[in-house]
Amino acid sequence: MITDKIKIAVLGYGNIGCAAEESVNSAPDMVLTGIYHHNDDLKKIKADVVLICTPTREVEHYAEKLLKRGISVIDSFDIHPQIYSLRQSLKPIAEAHKAVSIISAGWDPGTDSVIRTLLQAMAPNGITYTNFGPGRSMGHTVAAKAIKGVKDALSMTIPVGTSIHRRMVYVELEKNAKFAQVEKAILKDDYFAHDETHVIPVPSIKELNNVAHGVLLERYGVSGNTHNQRFEFKMEINNPALTAQIMTACARAAYRMCKQKKYGAYTLIEIPPIALLPGDEETNIRTLV
Repeated sequence: MITDKIKIAVLGYGNIGCAAEESVNSAPDMVLTGIYHHNDDLKKIKADVVLICTPTREVEHYAEKLLKRGISVIDSFDIHPQIYSLRQSLKPIAEAHKAVSIISAGWDPGTDSVIRTLLQAMAPNGITYTNFGPGRSMGHTVAAKAIKGVKDALSMTIPVGTSIHRRMVYVELEKNAKFAQVEKAILKDDYFAHDETHVIPVPSIKELNNVAHGVLLERYGVSGNTHNQRFEFKMEINNPALTAQIMTACARAAYRMCKQKKYGAYTLIEIPPIALLPGDEETNIRTLV
């Protein structure tokens, strides 16, 4: 019965929001209670957990408002250097209002973070390289779209190797916009300032657009005193579909954590993997171990 299911709402209806609708509707233990746009009245939202599918730079604003209503939230915040600060900011709010926030719950940061954690446990001394792409970065694309004078944009991530990346930013300009000004603004943005970035004007983004992406994680390290341990994890994905699926799984974990009164803000590496799965825990243990 619907009353027995986890009530999920989606906030934001871009690429991730559309995919989140599908993943929630496919979950056997969830029911979608509504899809809300960023300018809707948040007081209308009725749900156990909200998937915040807005641009990263809007996440904290909406998370605070929803947590203060006692509603748990999941986001895919993707600015790596700011993740810990966001966790520390949301933690006391979630605790005070008896809710759970799972932040940066995409695939990177997110499940790749879990893989990096496991690889470090397997070879405590060593180095891990994270190589993204080639593919579309949703966070970088949204950041480019927000630049004044940009009508539409596509940011492609090209792996150079050893965690170094090239950003190819294709921009469709607004009428009368100056390319030089747009290029300068993009290159100064925190999303692009730390990587080799090329800004390329095009007549139409529609002809270029795609949502494919991928990652190759490599760790070279030492287990005990044994050297030459080498591990690889590779995937090729539909970016928004995987992000939304992980967020949906984390909504399940957040709901269970609330039932256990484990209120607060968490990253994915703090969540037991089994909490992400539907069904009976004991059955999943017997099946997966």
